[in-house]
Amino acid sequence: MKSCLIVIDVQQSFRHRPYSTERDMAPYLAAQNALIEGCVAAGVPVVRVLHNEGPEVAGNPFALASGQVRPLEGLVDFEPTASFRKRRHSALVGTGLDVWLSQNGIGRLIVSGIRTEQCCETTTRHASDLGWEVDYVLDATLTYDMVQPDGRPLPAADIKARTATVLEGRFARICRVDEALERAGARAAAVAA
Repeated sequence: MKSCLIVIDVQQSFRHRPYSTERDMAPYLAAQNALIEGCVAAGVPVVRVLHNEGPEVAGNPFALASGQVRPLEGLVDFEPTASFRKRRHSALVGTGLDVWLSQNGIGRLIVSGIRTEQCCETTTRHASDLGWEVDYVLDATLTYDMVQPDGRPLPAADIKARTATVLEGRFARICRVDEALERAGARAAAVAA
């Protein structure tokens, strides 16, 4: 089965949101960069997806006019096999990514990026429902603290734990970078042989 790494919304836009913090950024970037570099080394296609929505004004960090819909500073420089721009939570809605994956014989997706519980989780659920096998690389996703409807804080670590719990065994296999790379390397070698 041919694999593909999808790097979702790893873009400078997030650093311009009021909830943004650098607290978890360094370990996230280390994991994300290791995943990208490992996939590139194994010959696994790496797809970049960037999010673009809202009013096209410079003050909106998710608008092209802002100049922030670009790779996150600190992300390893790589040449994506394909690039897509999305306007919805799922990277598979209205982007053509689903068509590209099918045309390229991709059977397994490796999901990574920003935000853990939003675009990464939504893409994972959607991909699973459409029949793709999904490895969700939790340490190569990033999210931020949130506030629950009742006003209580919800730490990013708790959000990640919840995402892992609801996806594991239902929509994806939750794995670490090294596990995803091992599977991608073995599968990349099997496809090439």
